[in-house]
Amino acid sequence: MAHDILEEIIAYKHIEVENQKKQITPSFLYSNVAKLITENTKPVISMKTSLALSNSGIIAEFKRKSPSKGWIKEDGKPEEIPALYCQNGASALSILTDEKFFGGNMGFIRIARPMVKCPILRKDFIIDEYQLYQAKAIGANAILLIAAALKKEDCKALAYTAHELGLETLLEVHSEEELEYAGDNIDMVGVNNRHLGTFHTDIENSYRLVSLLPKDYLLVSESGISDPKTVRELRNIGFRGFLIGETFMRADNPGEALQQFIKEVEA
Repeated sequence: MAHDILEEIIAYKHIEVENQKKQITPSFLYSNVAKLITENTKPVISMKTSLALSNSGIIAEFKRKSPSKGWIKEDGKPEEIPALYCQNGASALSILTDEKFFGGNMGFIRIARPMVKCPILRKDFIIDEYQLYQAKAIGANAILLIAAALKKEDCKALAYTAHELGLETLLEVHSEEELEYAGDNIDMVGVNNRHLGTFHTDIENSYRLVSLLPKDYLLVSESGISDPKTVRELRNIGFRGFLIGETFMRADNPGEALQQFIKEVEA
């Protein structure tokens, strides 16, 4: 039987979140976020709107490591690369905050937020509402909900709380069975072309599921995209967001790589 990486990640995530609650209690975090929401006068930055209005729809991902491939860019700087992405045409940013498996950190979003105007997706394995409050506190605009990692009722509850906090939701699905997770308080539906149990990638997953996806959600294709032609083809069948990380992170200059990629998409 193949090793299930997702199962391992989720098991560790439960331990990690409980440890975080000991360092910063939920009551302290929740009250501070409530104050933050009350005092915030800045306009809402919508990831859904940004993708809908974009000619390319690129969600550029700041990802330093992957469980299947190890370090991608161990010295990638959160104070540099996200800003370069936005300067070079990214419609949105995805920033990994999982530390153990992806070399991420919540501090990466804190660093990037004042430097960019792009919407920021907190990319992590959300299993507890505590993580939604964290996302709001560090300046994220949207959060990822992974169907394969959640029970349907838990996903629904997390989506509701996310909206209460002013966070948009990207529901990630990989199979036809997971489409039933789409419902109230889901803003975007993403097809992950990478199986989270085995980390095998197959771009055909987006082509296979597109006709089954709910038409009233903004659609995102995630993982395994390295060719601008693929983005053009996926746009033609209804996708409006394209989450790409490794292709840009492996480049010497991720910002320039993104700029060239977008030029070819829009050509």
